[in-house]
Amino acid sequence: MKFVIDNWSLFLIAIVSGALLIWPLIRGAVGGDLTPARAVQLINQQKAVVIDVRETEEFAAGTRLAGARNIPLGELEAKLPGAVKNKALPVIIVCPTGGRASRALSTVKKLGYEQAQVLAGGLKAWKEANLPLEKA
Repeated sequence: MKFVIDNWSLFLIAIVSGALLIWPLIRGAVGGDLTPARAVQLINQQKAVVIDVRETEEFAAGTRLAGARNIPLGELEAKLPGAVKNKALPVIIVCPTGGRASRALSTVKKLGYEQAQVLAGGLKAWKEANLPLEKA
């Protein structure tokens, strides 16, 4: 026990290092590991539906993925079943950076859309990959 007390700083560093190594695994479990390239494959091959969870004003004022449907995060539970009737289709959830989309994922999965995923990095990652966007 004396060794632990004398070297508490080493133990603290070890715990912090371990937490930093585990963090990507936890983040990936949330569903934010869908790359833009993989999203394009899902859209083209499996007819994935893109749901943009930005507020209506944000969606209308900015650029968006072609064919994306806007359902604001606060209205997702009420409007998603009407917008995407086939729960077997993959659903790609998008927002500017991925934060809101990650919060939306649990709601979407709770509604029965088991193939729902979050576009990692959101619209920012899509733009950085030089993929096409449509203007409002």
